[in-house]
Amino acid sequence: MNGHYYSKQPDASHDRQQWRAMLRGMNFQFVSDAGVFSKGGVDYGSRVLIDSMNIPVRAQVLDVGCGYGPIGLTAARLAQQGCVKMVDVNERALQLAQENAAQNGIHNVTVQESDGLAALAGERFDVILTNPPIRAGKEVVHRIFEQSYEQLNEQGALWIVIQKKQGAPSAEAKLHTLFGEENVELVTKDKGYRVYRATKR
Repeated sequence: MNGHYYSKQPDASHDRQQWRAMLRGMNFQFVSDAGVFSKGGVDYGSRVLIDSMNIPVRAQVLDVGCGYGPIGLTAARLAQQGCVKMVDVNERALQLAQENAAQNGIHNVTVQESDGLAALAGERFDVILTNPPIRAGKEVVHRIFEQSYEQLNEQGALWIVIQKKQGAPSAEAKLHTLFGEENVELVTKDKGYRVYRATKR
């Protein structure tokens, strides 16, 4: 069964939709499709992360599990003199992310297939962003955290959004183990969603 948004090749019948969204005060136009996460609009958790994230203008940014692109494309507009890499396992999502970058006139992005950070060996980032694939299981989510720690530059930050009832306590504990408790900040809480920033020192 490949119906999940974290499948490499979703088997859901195509159902392309086009709509607009305002993110960080900027207008975007998105195309989405069946078989990708939150196809009908930018999900609340991603919006909470987008509203919270701090993206330096020259940052090298990674969006893990980019879907059709709202988090990474917003980051790309904020990192005007930097660049954003957007990765996902879902081939349909990657195609949409590429399409959405083009139709929004965003050129400082690259879109690449990767299971977590597995295909990015040796690459380093200043900021890593993820609305992790909770339904793929805790092991997958925690592996993304581990890989992110290894591939962050010194003083780089991992930003995650996660629901309290879908694993926030265990995610926070894992971040404490990797980054040190003093380097993990609960940035915001909003309707059960929590955004954490973990800084590598």
